[in-house]
Amino acid sequence: MAFPARLIEGYRLFLSNRLPVEQSRYRELAEAGQSPEIVVIGCCDSRVSPEVIFDARPGELFVIRNVANLVPPYTPDGAQRAVSAALEFAVLALKVRHIVVLGHARCGGVRAFAERAEPLSPSDFVGKWMELLAPAAAAIAPERQHASFADYLDELERASVIHALDNLMTFPCVRALVERKRLQLHAAHFDVATGQLSVFDPATKIFGDIAGAEHRRLSARHM
Repeated sequence: MAFPARLIEGYRLFLSNRLPVEQSRYRELAEAGQSPEIVVIGCCDSRVSPEVIFDARPGELFVIRNVANLVPPYTPDGAQRAVSAALEFAVLALKVRHIVVLGHARCGGVRAFAERAEPLSPSDFVGKWMELLAPAAAAIAPERQHASFADYLDELERASVIHALDNLMTFPCVRALVERKRLQLHAAHFDVATGQLSVFDPATKIFGDIAGAEHRRLSARHM
């Protein structure tokens, strides 16, 4: 069975282009270990790589990805351990300073939940995982009260990342550090089509565009 040709090609480009620039960085990370200050909890959608969106160097971001960038609530019994284990390691071992929950437009998991899609298999792993979105859906107006299904999905995507912050605060280690002002939580939303990033402001309860003027100028240049 052949290794994917696209990955081989990409690795060769990495060897010739990026590795020479980052070689000392990789050696430093190998010897000293990683010490990122930021966790990004993102979707496993191939279009929304946090390292690409934030132009991150090796070792700068600790990334946790899953379907629809969900955060389960704290479960002492160990249920849904993957996200919880990664979060525990980032907060207690790496001692990160920021956790960013990064949602995105046109999320397939959110759409599947909204459409009550048929299970992909008898086990229905996706459907059961997406049940975590139910509280966020309950916090917004139902679909019929939105101008369109697209508007409903957009609000649900944003409500999901806000709810993820609430779930993060159910983890004792997170809550303690937030209350001591040693850890900050953030919710953000990335538009796949336009590349626009917006960040939630807890004071105003509004998502505000980051670098909005610069984004509009660049978008106009490429129209």
